[in-house]
Amino acid sequence: MTGNQEDGRRADSPSTFSFSKVLLLLTVVCTSLTLLTLGNTVDYYVLVLKVWEAAGRFWQRQWDWVLLICGHQPFNLIVYGTTVLGYSVYWLAGSLYTIIDTTGRPACLRRYKVQPNTNQPPPLRLLLKCILLVNVNLVGTTIPFMIVSYHALLLRGSDLITAQLPDLFCVLRHLAVCILMEEIGFYYSHRLFHHRLLYKHFHKIHHEWQSPIAITAACAHPLEHLLCNLVPILLGPLLLGVHPATLWLWVVVATLGTLVHHSGYHLPFLLSPQFHDFHHLKFNECYGLLGVLDFLHCTDRNFRNSSSYRRHRTLLSLLPAHLAFPDHSKDTKRN
Repeated sequence: MTGNQEDGRRADSPSTFSFSKVLLLLTVVCTSLTLLTLGNTVDYYVLVLKVWEAAGRFWQRQWDWVLLICGHQPFNLIVYGTTVLGYSVYWLAGSLYTIIDTTGRPACLRRYKVQPNTNQPPPLRLLLKCILLVNVNLVGTTIPFMIVSYHALLLRGSDLITAQLPDLFCVLRHLAVCILMEEIGFYYSHRLFHHRLLYKHFHKIHHEWQSPIAITAACAHPLEHLLCNLVPILLGPLLLGVHPATLWLWVVVATLGTLVHHSGYHLPFLLSPQFHDFHHLKFNECYGLLGVLDFLHCTDRNFRNSSSYRRHRTLLSLLPAHLAFPDHSKDTKRN
């Protein structure tokens, strides 16, 4: 071996040794990070599991308390419990909207009105008539209907006094079916009441509010409230024989939903009321809730060509819908 070859080997050794050390160091770092990540993942999973179990125990204790209040009587639970729950949610949420409408406070919310400069404040005569009629429907119409629904659920074979709450995924499946059944029931019954022979005797009461406010949701003739509001809500629970707790949750969801649809305010991060507000404005379009059957029956053509359609979405910023999506006429002038 020559001197040059030995010098070459000596020159290569340090670089080879350095490369091996770097490779070994990277391997150690990557392995450590992997183990650390796995450890954190396991800890996170355990934490989520503990929170989930704690939440389950919390809601189970609340349900046990409800059953105790109702005396473990399914009739009290379904008839009176559901009526009181629906009434309470309706007026708690509806009163907040009504305070905004009657006082104009906070003023910053006025910028979110779907129909600007309307109901500032609402006409007193119409408001008092609405409050009276809503109470008649939420109590006088609802209690007899819930008695009939109670017996229908018994015939369906529903377990109306079970102590164990259903799992979350079962609840979500049932809620999805309830939403679909309400859309079907409400669309066709609502459209039926727009027939000229029924409209002037029944549905015209509800349409006295061309620019609706939240509590007008149940401002209707008692027969219409029964067939258009109550029956569609109970179609899903009757079809599935849902757990009473799921029924109560569905009543809360449906009640809050209809209040938002009638509120006249397109508030950020809430459901858009544009679809049903357009129905009150134009009368002969947008009969449903989700818009699916209106699309299939072509009863939303004018809505789809309007600025309201472009605004019909959940606002994810504080910018009002009429500023985020200006009228077509304004767009044309700017161009």
